Amino acid sequence: MKGLFRVERMWRPRGELKRRYDVVIVGGGSHGLATAYYLAKNHGITDVAVLEQSYLGSGAAGRNTTIIRANYRTPEGAQFYRRSLELYEGLGAELDFNLLFSQQGHLTLAHSDRAMITMAERAEVNQLLGIDSRLVDRDGVARLCPELNLADEVTWPIMGALYHPPGGIIRHDAVVWGLARGADRRGVELHPYTEVTGIERSNGRVTGVRTTRGEVEAGTVISATAGWSTLIGDMAGVALPITTHILQAFVTEPLKPFLDVVIVSSQMHVYISQTDRGEFLIGAEIEPYTTYRGTSTFPFLEYSARHTLELFPQLESAKVLRQWTGLCDISPDYSPILGVTEADGFLVSCGWGTYGFKAAPIVGTTLAELVATGKTPDLISPFALERFYRDSLVSELAAAAVSH
Repeated sequence: MKGLFRVERMWRPRGELKRRYDVVIVGGGSHGLATAYYLAKNHGITDVAVLEQSYLGSGAAGRNTTIIRANYRTPEGAQFYRRSLELYEGLGAELDFNLLFSQQGHLTLAHSDRAMITMAERAEVNQLLGIDSRLVDRDGVARLCPELNLADEVTWPIMGALYHPPGGIIRHDAVVWGLARGADRRGVELHPYTEVTGIERSNGRVTGVRTTRGEVEAGTVISATAGWSTLIGDMAGVALPITTHILQAFVTEPLKPFLDVVIVSSQMHVYISQTDRGEFLIGAEIEPYTTYRGTSTFPFLEYSARHTLELFPQLESAKVLRQWTGLCDISPDYSPILGVTEADGFLVSCGWGTYGFKAAPIVGTTLAELVATGKTPDLISPFALERFYRDSLVSELAAAAVSH
């Protein structure tokens, strides 16, 4: 039977690095791959190399908690994520790749009168921008998620929630694979296990990168490296106002499906969803200390499990299957930094904290447009690095009290 079956590769094997590319993208996660894909698809720019120090999707794209939503607090953020959600809705068909996108709805719980007021304000902002988001009372929560513990005799009784019907979960590795395959099929070169060790500048302009496989010239260099953004920025002589923290999460053993909505509690600092494999995925807020050490901690597991059991006592006997951490780059106003920098030819996508995966399609389309036209798209102009010098911050803290 040997020779009768041929296994088709997802993308071409890594080739040799050329001496020069029109665009070099540092970071082979969802943002880097989306930018490469849309450069080729929307603008016909295919002389592109994506450089990744490990395997594709090994960073934040492979360590997030897969929640997609658009119900943000600021008009700038809400419009941005609304467009990203719209792109995600059609991305599977566009890539001809099953992304397992389940728009099951997203509930942000409120446990106090003040929280209900905040949810009402967010709902109004969302509705004015055409985003499906509404305030529901306790009875509404019970109808949407009857499995929740709605008793009064708990630490954080549920009074209502912000309900966002288009929100849901998606398979993160499928997004990476689909974008990588789509970019590869359009001529983009993918170079895993190629670490960038330096960035060349001449007369204020970035001219190329140094890697563990040699030097490469580039017309444009884009950094899409999440927690490593400050290190790449330093190589280019660009100071980024970012701190790096870890975000922890864990999953239980697979259980019979019963949770068909994403649950988030800002006050309890926990979010819960059930994956397509039946696992309960549970996470919390970023750790308050800055670190690059990816070690899971018992205190995180302890308080996350405690809050989860208050919401879902029926999970008491569920076994923890695995824990992990991911790096998060936090900006001073909890909003991303996108676009040009003071170094000509050096663009960044960073400062995403825990929200970057949600934004991958819109980051790819807007950065690709910026490279192709030389003009910053209106949708991302509020997120320019220079806002920190102009004192025009875009504070997304009201929607970031918990990571998702």
